[in-house]
Amino acid sequence: MPGLLHLDASARSRSLSRRLGARFADRWRAAHPDAPYVHRDLAADPVPFIGEAWTELCDEVMRRGLTEPRRYAEVVGTPAQRAAWAVVAPLLDELLAADVVLVATPMYNFSVPAALKAWIDQVTFPRMSLAGTRFIVVCARGGAYQPGTPRAAVEHATTYLRDFFDGHFAVTEVDVVAAELVNSLVDPRLADRRAEHEASLVAAEAEVDRLAARAVVAA
Repeated sequence: MPGLLHLDASARSRSLSRRLGARFADRWRAAHPDAPYVHRDLAADPVPFIGEAWTELCDEVMRRGLTEPRRYAEVVGTPAQRAAWAVVAPLLDELLAADVVLVATPMYNFSVPAALKAWIDQVTFPRMSLAGTRFIVVCARGGAYQPGTPRAAVEHATTYLRDFFDGHFAVTEVDVVAAELVNSLVDPRLADRRAEHEASLVAAEAEVDRLAARAVVAA
């Protein structure tokens, strides 16, 4: 039975990225009412940043050439490493159990929130493959950063996530949905672009629905 891991990273409790993520999750869960579902709010319940003990675990995984994540616990030795592993283990279990990982995030200062990066760092080890897992990224951006726009080159949120999931985890299915110009709702300088934001949101919602329907068919 397929499982969904749903991550929220926005500092706002009523953010647009949360709204889009919930839209996907609601449709997926309606189609799989008995399937495993885990929602982790990385802003409300932050994952700690990695420390030196985590780096020791990472080094030992490399030394032993371990490629199976479920064997990583074998490298734990010192009390500090046990404490580090106590943080990693439940996060890694949730990730490995998921067939679909939904990442709902804003773009902050051209990149992903620190809360999301902290989660990524905790669950990532050398030569770790998640091939076969599907990643859905839904993102809200304050300005316009889509390909072909003047600021496209500084969009380091969805491009980073796509490149990382593909390049490190060997994931071939990474779908990205982004709503643009969210700041037009609050910034007077962008007020004349509110119609663009609204069109972008409508398109994002339609794409979320399409991806959710596709996930149901694939399952």
